[in-house]
Amino acid sequence: MASKTEAVTASTDGQSVAGVGPDDGAQGKDERSASPEPELSRDDAFEILSNRRRRFALHHLQHNGERAELGELSEHVAAWENDSGVQEISASERKRVYTSLQQFHLPKMDDKGVVEFDDREGVVELTPAAEQMDVYLEVVEGNDVPWSQYYLGLAAVNLGLLVAATAGTYPLRLVPDAGWGLFVATTFLVSALVHTYYSRTEMRLGDSESPPEVRE
Repeated sequence: MASKTEAVTASTDGQSVAGVGPDDGAQGKDERSASPEPELSRDDAFEILSNRRRRFALHHLQHNGERAELGELSEHVAAWENDSGVQEISASERKRVYTSLQQFHLPKMDDKGVVEFDDREGVVELTPAAEQMDVYLEVVEGNDVPWSQYYLGLAAVNLGLLVAATAGTYPLRLVPDAGWGLFVATTFLVSALVHTYYSRTEMRLGDSESPPEVRE
């Protein structure tokens, strides 16, 4: 079973600053520098994750040391997009991804505070805010169903079995009530354990060699 897939501004109030001494200014500067980084909003997070190329870029950075050169990043993103190895991508495929990342995606992620992108040096690095992007991606392919639908189906099957057993349907009536309670609890426990394992090994950005939505 697989499981899918998505500025803080400073202002003044016009009050006069006359009479503010150098110590006051230094204290204000220290307070500003010690202020916490603004949190990434949910809308910004969803906007960043809504694009596959940005998801691939984040995955590479999270899995390979949080810092990369633009050329290296472009090669890996292009390889994942074209379902091929880094050595197999063409110059045009690499250039297309390079240009897109340089001119649009990385500046946008930099503006949201998720990465720091130095266009002149061609280097991109994750920021502390990127930790808020540590999310699970649910990838549904082929005849697979999302986990939410799986749990709904499991609950429906268990309910049907319990109703049939309560109505005295043979051979379900032979199982004692305690046995049915254990059965239902076990099915949900096993499913939850499998879901948790799958989520932490296959569905999270940066936890595997390839992004969750890329088949090995």
